[in-house]
Amino acid sequence: MGKFIYDGNIKVDFEDRLLAHLQAVIMAKVRRGESFPFTWKDDISIGGGRTTVYIHPNVSMVFKYHGSRNPQLSSTWLHALTYNANSGRGLYVIPEPDDVAVREQPHREEMVFREVPNDQAPMASRS
Repeated sequence: MGKFIYDGNIKVDFEDRLLAHLQAVIMAKVRRGESFPFTWKDDISIGGGRTTVYIHPNVSMVFKYHGSRNPQLSSTWLHALTYNANSGRGLYVIPEPDDVAVREQPHREEMVFREVPNDQAPMASRS
C-alpha cells in the first residue's frame, strides 16, 4: 500500500498500482495549471463515506510507494481516469478496466467511466 499525502495533513492509503495511475493523471493536470476535485471512498474501517480534496498547483502532494518497482501503467485506465478528472465531477477512483472487454464493447465509455457500487469499488484507508 502506498500513501497519498495532501497538504501535509490528509494521508490516505492506495494500492501502489492505483496510486501510480492517480499520480500520472494528477500531475499531468497540475503541470497544465488545472484545478479539479479528487474524490475517493473511505474504507469502512475508518468510518466509510467519502473524501474530496481540491487539487490545484499550489498545494503540497506526496505520492509515497510501498514497493520499489514502478508499476506498469494501463493506457485504458489512464484514459478513463483522465476522462473523469476532466468532467465536472472531477477525478474519482474507479477499478482498472479490462482492456480486452473495452476493445470489444461498442459503447465502451459507458462501461469504463461508470462509478461502481460501494461493495466493488477500491477503497482508501487513512493512516
